[in-house]
Parts: sequence; structure tokens; C-alpha cells
Amino acid sequence: MNPPIDLAAYFARIGYRGPHTASLETLRSLHRLHPQQIPFENLGPLLREPVLLTPEAIQAKLVGAGRGGYCFEHNHLLKWALEALGFEVTGLAARVVWGRDPADTLPPRSHMVLRVRVEDGDETGDFIADVGFGGLTLTAPLRLQADIEQATPHEPFRLRAEGDVFVMEAEIRDVWTPLYRLDLVPQEPADYVAMNWYSATHPESRFVRQLVVARSEPGRRYTLMDRELGIHSLETGSDKRPLTTPGQLREALGFTMNIRLPDSPALNAVLTRIAEGE
Repeated sequence: MNPPIDLAAYFARIGYRGPHTASLETLRSLHRLHPQQIPFENLGPLLREPVLLTPEAIQAKLVGAGRGGYCFEHNHLLKWALEALGFEVTGLAARVVWGRDPADTLPPRSHMVLRVRVEDGDETGDFIADVGFGGLTLTAPLRLQADIEQATPHEPFRLRAEGDVFVMEAEIRDVWTPLYRLDLVPQEPADYVAMNWYSATHPESRFVRQLVVARSEPGRRYTLMDRELGIHSLETGSDKRPLTTPGQLREALGFTMNIRLPDSPALNAVLTRIAEGE
């Protein structure tokens, strides 16, 4: 069976020129490069466009059209690439708790994560990969081991054990911040279809109400939340800038976030509404 991905096109999109081997070095390289070149973005749900999870649709959008996407698109694309290289990959699901009161009722599973098996000598083991978590997307895989701090090219992360669940945490300004709750139950394709449908269409989903865009680069992260552009440097801290015109939003999306924007009246209307603070 042929892999459902054009590896050469994907590698060209993210700038990967390394070996085609199922090694930890390959996994780390892909995990670092992917979120630098393919941004997290939710223009599809904002424009009321269908978000399809077929290999053809995801590759056409994220690889061919120069667009980005959200977790289901990013992590499916990475999953197919890793499987084509010979990795064993299992799709998982998580409950996002970032920014929520711990006393709140647990949210539904709405985030896709990957479990990757690496068979590589002394490096053999299971890893968590996730290139689709917005402003705090992992830029390196984490060894599936509880309660150890793990360095990445950006923030330190850890998987804190809580019963039979792992809590993904990032160290932000010296505070360990919970991002999502993850168990190791494999997910079927139909599970992601349901989660994706909610995220892309439900009126309470943030992705149909708010512009959310993010991209990483060495030593820096960029975030765009509606009309606020955040630049987060590991050396100099964070700076936030308001964007008050559609032109400024277009410039941030195109140049800062590396999105090839569609030329559509619907996009013009959305960017005007966001710029006006509506």
C-alpha cells in the first residue's frame, strides 16, 4: 500500500534535507522544522470553509497551497510522513485545560496528539509528538516518561502523571502551566472526524469566533489572537502590538506567519471585522 503522502513535497515545504530513516534524529528534525514553516491557523473555520481530514485535502492545503491549519491537520500530516519513513505512530486525543480554572468541569477531548515508537539503539522508546498546539506547540518530541523536565528548542516541557493520565505542562516564566490532559487510548479516524466537526463548526468553539494563528522560529514564537500580535523571544521576553487595519492583519498573516492568503471577499470581510474590534 502506497503511503498517503508525497514525502518529497512535504520535505520541500518544511525545508528538511536529512536522511529518510526512522531515527530519533529524523523525528527531532521534522518536529523542529514543521512548526517553523507551516503555521497554526484557523482561517478555514472563520471563513466557514469545511475542514477536511483526507490526505488529499490536508496536503493540498498545508503543502500545496501554502496555508496552515489546526491540530487535526498538522498532526495527521506529520503522522503520515512518519509512517512513510517507517515509524510506528498511534493517534491519541487530549482535553485542553490551558487557561481554564482547575475547578471547572473537564472539557471534551478536542486535541490530536501522536505517540511515536522509535527503534534506534540506545534511543529506543516511545515519544509524544505534537506540532499543532498553537502558541505553545512543541518544537521537539518528548520522551513518554512522567515527571521529568525535558528541554526543547523553546520552553522546557514535562508530562506530569496524574493517575492514569498525563498532564502536558510548559514552564512559562518559571511557572509550570498545564496545557492538556492526555491518556494513551488509541483513537480511530471516526473519533477525529467528530472532534474536528465540533472544532470547526460549533458556535462555542473558539475557532469559529476568534482568529488564532501561531508560528515558531529559532528562539522566538509569534502569536496572533484576533488583532493582537505577540512576539515572544527567549532572550528579550514578550512584546504585544495591536493591529488596527485589515492591511496590518494581512501583513502579519502573510509575512510574519508565512501564510499564502487566499484572495477572497469573505477573507476581506473577516479581516475588516477583526480590525474594527467586532
